[in-house]
Amino acid sequence: MPPEQTVSEGGYLKDSDIPMHLKKRNFVIFMLFLGMANAYVMRTNMSVAIVAMVNHSAIGSDHHHSQGGEFGWSYKTQGYILSSFFYGYVLTQIPFGFLIKYYGAKQFLGWGMMLNSVAAFVVPVSAREGGPVPLGIVRFIQGLGEGPIVPCTHSMLALWIPPDERSRAGAAVYAGAQFGTIVSMPLSGLLAEYGFDGGWPSIFYVFGILTTVWCVLFLWLVHESPKSCKGISQTECKYIDDSIWEAQPEDTGRTPFLAFARSRFFWAIMVAHAGQNYGYETLMTMLPTYMDRILGNWRIVFHIAGGVYIFSATFYNLCASGKPQW
Repeated sequence: MPPEQTVSEGGYLKDSDIPMHLKKRNFVIFMLFLGMANAYVMRTNMSVAIVAMVNHSAIGSDHHHSQGGEFGWSYKTQGYILSSFFYGYVLTQIPFGFLIKYYGAKQFLGWGMMLNSVAAFVVPVSAREGGPVPLGIVRFIQGLGEGPIVPCTHSMLALWIPPDERSRAGAAVYAGAQFGTIVSMPLSGLLAEYGFDGGWPSIFYVFGILTTVWCVLFLWLVHESPKSCKGISQTECKYIDDSIWEAQPEDTGRTPFLAFARSRFFWAIMVAHAGQNYGYETLMTMLPTYMDRILGNWRIVFHIAGGVYIFSATFYNLCASGKPQW
């Protein structure tokens, strides 16, 4: 147990006396929310952009409503491009889950997203000058950079959030995923139709700039833990530290990987989560292409796509968030 501290800084004797907007951990939650939103924006913007990039008349589509695209890529090639991001994304999650134990989460998260945002600026050039293979490589690199966001987010929540607040904090952070998708779908459609440099390239430039700004602010303003944060009050720091120490087992030991492998509960969660992700990512990736080929109107595409996610996110937050914590 860490030593007791005298806590009277700022006139707050208890953590509950500190206004919500002055608690540093709430700022960390807000920044992680924006980070998750940016991650999902960068993940989904290609789904909308590729509809505007491809000339469907040139590839002999029966549903060639979007005829102005620059590229004559087949639907198979489009599938490779759309999936290339996820190959990179899945590769870095588990390794960084181990690395953050020794090197911390903040730098991996901030610089990983910076790699993601910088690569976004290269997407238009790689597509126009190189074709589908260089474009797929760039999207793969974006996936590599985004991979650390989930393990790093969990690590930072574990360091910053008292155990009895983590469910609510986790729900708030992961709501950024739905928020980012809601923003990305309709705004990408608007940029594809009315944006600069031919429309679809502006999607990657605009979101690349926004994500870069977030990375700079995150690396500058967010700290690895309360103890390394100079701006946090002693009262809040002690409250977080004491709460975590009280809930921490005396001896965590080694991670029981073999016990996990033998646990039917582990495999039940694994299968359920894999199925949920397969359905969700497939819908998120292919929904704009489906809408364009079947419905054939850009306004319908981005309005319905945005509406679907607004409905799903609202329904999820109201009905599937577990026990209320207010």
